[in-house]
Amino acid sequence: MNSSPVMIVVLVIAVIAFAAIAFGISRKRRSQRLRERFGPEYDRVVRREGDVRKGEGVLEFRERRRQKFEIRRLSPADRSSFLSHWNDVQSRFVDDPKSSVTQADSLVTEAMQARGYPMGDFEQRAGDISVDHPSVVENYRAAHAIALRHSRGQASTEDLRQAMVHYRTLFQELLDEPQSNRRSA
Repeated sequence: MNSSPVMIVVLVIAVIAFAAIAFGISRKRRSQRLRERFGPEYDRVVRREGDVRKGEGVLEFRERRRQKFEIRRLSPADRSSFLSHWNDVQSRFVDDPKSSVTQADSLVTEAMQARGYPMGDFEQRAGDISVDHPSVVENYRAAHAIALRHSRGQASTEDLRQAMVHYRTLFQELLDEPQSNRRSA
């Protein structure tokens, strides 16, 4: 078989083009998978990182980190205890909203720890929880922001009520509570 230099160049160009197309398709699938998995958190991370590739790298790192955890369901007794504590905190909100928000934050953190999530700083906890609960991590962030404003004396009672609603959303997911048993704040 006699290969001319033109045929070799055409073949090399075809291989490079095929590789580029395959790479593009792979990146698109990766982006689509991460968008579907993380929802609004995908956009938040990409925006924060300032680059799609970096943002997707952060999300993939979260997935790999999460695979190392032993996340477990709560036992019925633990679940019942957490739910009872939550109902107490929620019922005290009318008389002491400031304390209730602080206790709600602590209770969410305790539930995360009981489920097997490691306890790092807030951003690490939010990142970890975003892998399993991407639809509510923004609620967690919003509640935490209000709690921080509250600690500086800058949150109104309505802000604190909103924080309780946000905490409750994540808390219910952590407890895997059926929709019919949920109470509102």
